[in-house]
Amino acid sequence: MSHIQEESKSGAGGGDSGIVLHHLNNSRSQRILWLLEELGVPYTIKFYQRDTQTLAPPELFKVHPLGKSPVITDGGLTVAESGTIVEYLINKYGKGRFTVPDSDPVKQLNVSYWSHFAEATMMTFIVVNAVLDGVDANTPANVQPKPTQPVRNSYVTPNIKLNFQFLESYLGKQNTPYVAGDNLTAADFMLLFPVEEGAATAAKDYVGPHTKAYLQRIRSRPAYKRVIEKGGAYSFA
Repeated sequence: MSHIQEESKSGAGGGDSGIVLHHLNNSRSQRILWLLEELGVPYTIKFYQRDTQTLAPPELFKVHPLGKSPVITDGGLTVAESGTIVEYLINKYGKGRFTVPDSDPVKQLNVSYWSHFAEATMMTFIVVNAVLDGVDANTPANVQPKPTQPVRNSYVTPNIKLNFQFLESYLGKQNTPYVAGDNLTAADFMLLFPVEEGAATAAKDYVGPHTKAYLQRIRSRPAYKRVIEKGGAYSFA
């Protein structure tokens, strides 16, 4: 859900105090933190920790009705949903950076495609796999095979493999540092989290050399290194 709401100066948005990133550990919030560092704009981090069930804490409901991260507040606005936040920050603070010129509509479409692919396709199967891991963890050890096995074998794992092979093939043919060329775009900020989480968990056997090199290029950027320092422990780094 994309959700933008205006807040009074005394509300959760913090009035006109500037950008606040409501940052949940090991979440998609990591990509927003990276974007903020690349933009070089002033911001404040408000930290939230997952509970023992890996759920977001109830305090996030005070910021946004869904109680999820990432969420930013910027003056009188509260902006939720990764893709919307990325677009908002680039449009407002990018000063032309991380965008594709209107003279190259094909590249613009490419950026849009990979931005949506990151959440609508790649991340979907990674999330389902994580849910199945939770089911397995709560299934008695003597129950064999695990009840999740059929859906993993027939649906989840083949799609994770296919998605990472697809990205690997694209990056190999593209032969550029980033998804849309020599410069970062919204597509890279959106892809970061599913690629990192997938490489560390469900897709670790399907991450090819081009994808590994792409991830390493991002991790070697000074802004990314600052993210790890400022954002706290990050399991997928």
